[in-house]
Amino acid sequence: MRRTKPPELAVTSLSENLQGAIVIGNGCAGAENQCIGLLRSLGLFDRHLYYRVARPKGGILQWLPISLYKRIHRFISTICARFSINATGITNVFEVDDAKQIAAMARSTFEKNGPLLVVASGCDTISVASSIRRLARENVFVVQVQHPRSRLERFDLVITPRHDYFSLTPEGKRQIPFFLRPWVTPREPPGRNVFLTTGALHYADASTLRNATLKWMNEFASLPKPLVVVNIGGPTRNCLYGVDLAKQLCGMLQSILWSCGSLRISFSRRTPKKVVEIITGELSSNSKVYIWDGKDPNPHLGHLALADTFIITADSISMLSEACSTGKPVYVVGAERCTWKFSDFQKTLHERGAVRPLTGKEDICEKWSYSPLNDNAEAARRVIQDLAKRGWKIET
Repeated sequence: MRRTKPPELAVTSLSENLQGAIVIGNGCAGAENQCIGLLRSLGLFDRHLYYRVARPKGGILQWLPISLYKRIHRFISTICARFSINATGITNVFEVDDAKQIAAMARSTFEKNGPLLVVASGCDTISVASSIRRLARENVFVVQVQHPRSRLERFDLVITPRHDYFSLTPEGKRQIPFFLRPWVTPREPPGRNVFLTTGALHYADASTLRNATLKWMNEFASLPKPLVVVNIGGPTRNCLYGVDLAKQLCGMLQSILWSCGSLRISFSRRTPKKVVEIITGELSSNSKVYIWDGKDPNPHLGHLALADTFIITADSISMLSEACSTGKPVYVVGAERCTWKFSDFQKTLHERGAVRPLTGKEDICEKWSYSPLNDNAEAARRVIQDLAKRGWKIET
């Protein structure tokens, strides 16, 4: 685990005030952005250190859980030390002492600077975050974003979407064969240290979108309205699709172009090459359509800030969570292909009135209203409440 951001901790002389935060990421932007989004809502965005768990690259080691890799690391290091062999290569892959160092820092600075907030996300960060809490329980408050699958008592707070508990619902139980139920997590209802959100946390809050508006407004000013943004993800185990959905989407987009002023399309890193080729080939020649080529600067935040309507593939919980937090109309493509908790998430958004299925018969000028997702602020309030129970608060 390597620190990749210089220290930016605000120092306070009051021990009940948080000195700042530590973010532990796994190299996945989707997971790390959830941590950043929570910090922004807590007012700690410019008061944190950032660490990233470095997973081994290449070979069988990259598929091992980080906790098991650490055991292998210690074994190899012991052997290498005994026979005076240089173990620099493996040591550089994952610095196992960082959890101890962070815990030691929290203990040593507690009296002067107050407690330390630790926010982690992703399965690779679980062992590190839980180790910090075990080593400095009285000096830290550890938040694990996304469900850690087991032993939730290792964390002060777990923040996870409600659909992660789909396996406990009547519909979820019907989908699981009886003999497999003991192996499907979670196996227990959420405890006191679990906070359930509707979607995923993200960093696209009101302040971020205001800044994005200022940055992108000149470039988007000449675009005819309404501006429709199409975000295309990629197939997952529980949302399978390919060229068939791409062709279907092209037909629906061509059918609604008459009511669009402009249509901007962007793909994610997960979008299959064939899907990109089909959509680009079918739509790139239309004067109303702009397809982002994947090069910087990334217009994603500009799209969120300035679009009038969104069309999003059902596989991406993050993109749907961001779009549904704007309060703008969101059309979903491919929800009927989703299963398990992805289907449950789509159902929740539909019941809130936040999304509608794209059919190709829409008049994009039609608007509708709903209560925007507010998961970031609600999760931040829960963190503040739990800190208060320990006599701690965040200095703003």
